[in-house]
Formats: sequence, structure tokens, C-alpha cells
Amino acid sequence: MVVFLMTVLLYSCEKPAEDSQDIPLESFRAEVTATPVKVGQAERKSFDYLIQASGKMEALEQVAVVAERAGFLEWLSVKEGDYVEKGNTIARLDAADAALKLEKAKIQVKNAKANFDSDLLSFETLLKSGDQDKIAQVTDQLKAKTGLYAAEIELKEAERDLEKTAIKAPISGRVADLKPKQGSLVNGGDVLFEIINTSSLELKVKVLESDIEWLSLGQKAEITAIGSSQVLTGSIRSTNPKVDENGLVQVGILVSGAKGLLPGMNARAIIRAPQSNSLVVPKQALVYRSGRPVVFTVEKEESKWNYVEVGKDNGEEVEILSGIEPGSTVITSNNLQLAHQAPVQIVKE
Repeated sequence: MVVFLMTVLLYSCEKPAEDSQDIPLESFRAEVTATPVKVGQAERKSFDYLIQASGKMEALEQVAVVAERAGFLEWLSVKEGDYVEKGNTIARLDAADAALKLEKAKIQVKNAKANFDSDLLSFETLLKSGDQDKIAQVTDQLKAKTGLYAAEIELKEAERDLEKTAIKAPISGRVADLKPKQGSLVNGGDVLFEIINTSSLELKVKVLESDIEWLSLGQKAEITAIGSSQVLTGSIRSTNPKVDENGLVQVGILVSGAKGLLPGMNARAIIRAPQSNSLVVPKQALVYRSGRPVVFTVEKEESKWNYVEVGKDNGEEVEILSGIEPGSTVITSNNLQLAHQAPVQIVKE
């Protein structure tokens, strides 16, 4: 009886051990449903690296109109937004004092000229001698002595002071930031308004210092004003030869056909820098695991995990510096949670 019980216990203990033997890995894989994936190709080709930056529009021609003398603003013919032509008189200061000063200067010149002519008569013999060097020397001395030189200079100053009462447009463009009103008193040096040539604009943007090597003068750019769908063309006009404290470099982009744009508008620029013979994959093929870039390829209907080194990114494709070979089939969908050697099924678009 004891032997029988021991036999039964021994048999019951050995039975679970037989049931827990490992099932072959291939059997598990056969039971796992293949993940449907879309794929693309890793290929070498010309790759457009996109440098994107935002900034503000600035006018190439923008001049502050300054009062060169004090006076009452007697006449003002413009308002903000008006277009003016270069050289046209657009405002005038009260000229009464300047005109009086000019008349006084003219009288002083006449008096000095009369004294000069009177003194010159005493040199009649010299004048008849024909000695031009001596005559010029005496004439110069008499003009200084009689005050004719000083009077002539004061006349020129009075003429210029009168000219300053007429305020003319230094460039052609539109009036902006008009400050004084007609009849108000202005001081010498006061900024009255600005004139902006809105037909010639430049977009000032800042790009990473690492991207400067891909830029050159005249390089084309696509420009879009914030809030607008219109895409304008532009070309790089200038590059600041200095890097700021944030590692950025200012670049000026001349805008072609700037109709409808105004200085101060925010805009975005895309500059294309072609790269030749780059190995690229669709951007959707790139995922990150534990902070490292990974691209899954397809081999024998299974996914293969590949750590890669990433280069430039143009928003649609990514440059791969190492990790996969040209011609590899890369997975572009359902790859966020995909495991290594997981069964996959390629589906068409």
C-alpha cells in the first residue's frame, strides 16, 4: 500500500514538468499576426536641404525727414500714406525771418563792394600795368580788408537758411509716421516724418551659424508673409559677417514683386541648399527609441532594427549618414511600437 502511494505521488510531480517544456520560437511567430506596413526605399540622389527662418520686412530705402532749422510749420501738403516724388517740396516753414536775413546780407554785400571799388581806384597804375599776379594779390587783400569776403559768405548762409524753410522729399516713396501738424512749432533737428519706398523690400532673417556654409549671395528663396498663402521669390542680398550671442547670423533677402507687402510685416523664408549624392529615406521611416534614431528595414518578411546616424532634414526626407545600405526597403508606417524581427506584411498605398 505504501509503495502504491509513493508511485502515485511520484507520477503526479513529474506530470507538470512535462507540460512546461518550451514551445519552439517558430511556433510562436506562426501564431503572431503580421503587422501591416507601408514601405519606401533608401536611395542615393540629389537632396534639397531646406533652411527655414522667419523675420521682418524692411524697406531698402527709408529716410527720416528732419527740420534743418526752427520755425512754424506754415504749410504741409501730405498725410500718412501719400506718395511723393524725390525733390518735390512737401512742407514749408515760416520764411519771414530767413527772407529778412537774406535782404540784410545782400545790403552788406553791396556796402562792402562799394568800399572795395573805392579802395581799388587808388591802384589805377597797377591795374593798367597788366601784372595779373600783382593785381590778384592786391584784389584779394582789399576784399578781406573791406569785408567783402565776409559779406559774400553771410549772403550764402542767408540763401541756404532760406532754402531750409522748404522741406523737400529726399527720395520717392510713401509718407509714414507723420508727427507735427500744420501750424506747429518745430525745432532744428526734429524728425517730421519718414519716407519709405515700399516697392523695394528686404526680409531680414536669422539662420543658424552651422547653415551659413550652404548660403551664397544671389541664392533663391521662397517667401511667404504670415497669414498669406502667396509665395514670393527672393534672393540673398547680404550676410552679416558676425554671429550673435545666440549662434545666429542675420541674412538679408531681397523680395521680388513686393506688391501688397509693407515694412514691419512678419514673413517666413525657405532657402533650398541642394546636396548631391546623399542617402535619403522618407521622413516617416525615422523613429526614436530611448533618444536614438532608428530605421526599420524589411528582411524575409520581418522587421529589422537599425540604429542610424542622421544628417539633414528637409521636412519630407531625411539624410542618413550611416546605419543602412542604399536600396534597403524601409518601413514608413506602424513603426512606432514595432519590435525587432517582428513579422510584417507589406501593403500597397
